[in-house]
Amino acid sequence: MDLGLAGRRALITGASRGIGRAIADVLAAEGCALDLASRDPAALERLAEELRAAHQGITIAVHPVDLAKTADQTALARACPEIDILVNNAGANPPGTLAEIDDATWRAAWDLKMFGFINLTRAFYAGMAARRRGVIINIIGAAGERLNAGYIVGSTGNAGLMAFTRALGSASPADGVRVLGINPGLTATERATMLVESWSRTAFGTPDRVHELPQIKNLPFGRMAEAREIADLAAFLASARAAYISGTIVTIDGGAANRH
Repeated sequence: MDLGLAGRRALITGASRGIGRAIADVLAAEGCALDLASRDPAALERLAEELRAAHQGITIAVHPVDLAKTADQTALARACPEIDILVNNAGANPPGTLAEIDDATWRAAWDLKMFGFINLTRAFYAGMAARRRGVIINIIGAAGERLNAGYIVGSTGNAGLMAFTRALGSASPADGVRVLGINPGLTATERATMLVESWSRTAFGTPDRVHELPQIKNLPFGRMAEAREIADLAAFLASARAAYISGTIVTIDGGAANRH
């Protein structure tokens, strides 16, 4: 399906691996010019080379930045003044209970994900509103709706980003801008591996008994989501085929969030 995205310019944060990488690949296939941001310059350059080889004629710029730092957020916004699609994806909340997570860990995680999303949205929203077009997609996470005290940093932060997305997305159509969210459930990425290994450690004292965990054995369809499934939805939501969707968060978890 041609989504009509050719010639649009998209900025994807956390682009060097996992869901961000998959979104970059799908948007490149749709003909978008790409700005790719992450903390790993070597991984960004490898990804850019692979995308240029796979999708001839695509314009790609890479931006090695630490989006936990306000100065880097500002520099990225200045480097990409006319973005049509912003995909906020950078951020990794650590697993742990309230007793296990100290103040520095809370702040470091939220500086990158919660405030990274909010600050980049603020930085790009004004330009989108002035042009009266633009789409902001926040890749949040299903822990914000299926709350987990063993993942308290992620559950709390993701719930806040869900509220942020819904609140802004309810008002943004007046400026010609759409703001949406995607809540991936467990997705087959390096980050998910880290999380489920921590669950195994808690349950069994070792990280290598993941397949014995009820959370894994009872996954819908017997598997995690694939990063490409998240990416395909992001591309659709960014396109004019979703032109009347704003302030909405779509969960991709096989229905797990609605289980009791």
